[in-house]
Amino acid sequence: MGDSAATRERILDAATVEFADHGIAGARVDRIAARARANKSLIYSYFGNKDELFDLVFMSRVDSDVGRTPFDADDLPGYAARLYDMYLGDPHLVRLLTWARLERTPHGALFADVAERDVEVLAAIADAQRRGVLVEDIESDDLWSMLIAMAATWAQSAIVYTATESEDHDVHARRRTALSAAVSRAFCAQVRSPGSLR
Repeated sequence: MGDSAATRERILDAATVEFADHGIAGARVDRIAARARANKSLIYSYFGNKDELFDLVFMSRVDSDVGRTPFDADDLPGYAARLYDMYLGDPHLVRLLTWARLERTPHGALFADVAERDVEVLAAIADAQRRGVLVEDIESDDLWSMLIAMAATWAQSAIVYTATESEDHDVHARRRTALSAAVSRAFCAQVRSPGSLR
């Protein structure tokens, strides 16, 4: 990796931490530059203004995490458990999502300005409903919203309890099993027993 690419990566890494900790309004380009060991002017040169830098950090993080967690409408319990692990492994993601909700899009679809966002997922859910895999009495977009909320039960924005990777493996296994069972009971047309969940 060349010097320019390495500097860009350091800036993006530093910006991720800064935005996760302070949000858009509270983030400071000076702190990002200091953490990245980069000249402040390079940040503006590479990324434009602070808002554009947040947008890049935010969408890169979302796309990276979602890309590592492929959606399977025929296995919503397993998908929810994988999301649990994804949230656990990326403590910055939910904080960035929360800041985007608070400072950018206080109501409505968080990704409303991203064309085609979730279109394939919603189509897959609707198809699984038609095939009798998922319950039909919940609209696909409502099912998707509830599934995401359930998977984030212990994520960084959790009201009751936020999980950390340092907790005992058995605790995480218990939560994954409970989450998978709850998703199965809520959304799967043929409820599987927790022991049979993938």
